[in-house]
Amino acid sequence: MNAPAARLLGHDVSHRYGPRTALRPVSFDFTGPGVVAVTGENGSGKSTLLRILAGLLRPARGSTRVEVGGTEVAPRSRRVVLGLATPELAFYEEFTALENLQFAAEARCLPNVQAAVQDALARTGLTSRATDRVAAYSSGMKQRLRLAFAVLHGPPILMLDEPGSHLDEEGRAVVERLVLQHAAAGLVVIATNDPREMQLARIRIELSGRGLDHPA
Repeated sequence: MNAPAARLLGHDVSHRYGPRTALRPVSFDFTGPGVVAVTGENGSGKSTLLRILAGLLRPARGSTRVEVGGTEVAPRSRRVVLGLATPELAFYEEFTALENLQFAAEARCLPNVQAAVQDALARTGLTSRATDRVAAYSSGMKQRLRLAFAVLHGPPILMLDEPGSHLDEEGRAVVERLVLQHAAAGLVVIATNDPREMQLARIRIELSGRGLDHPA
């Protein structure tokens, strides 16, 4: 893949949910290609930071900036250049994996829907199960489908929230292969506390603070 250079910047980014602190102030500046790991104890704001960077959540304070090819991407347009896989990502259970991905590809107006879908299925090891309904999928298979959704449109930036969750060793190998393939030319951000996933990263952002389990 020949992805344009991607850059993510944050200046004193923080967030609150009501009276509770979800993310204490953090600043960063990193450019692809490569892998960045966001680590920290449960509740420190790993998922919150990914949502902010993806343009799904506005920070309570501070600012973020996403650049691709030297051009800033507005928060409302970041979905075009970014692939996000989170535990909250759900699919139509009555549809097959193939149908779910086709729907997503058509919604994104991808130029070659079938090629994009088949490539995403192959890269996540789902080709043989493509015509199974998602309702019949195990939690690990659904996690692979989330990864397929994230890479579907070939984004220059890939964000993975706890990507190894519910996966067996074969599934974890899929994650590692995906990350290394993408990081060769693009930028990958992984929210994780898994030592094996952290080893894939050349940069680490360690979030501090007690997070949502404690009053601010």
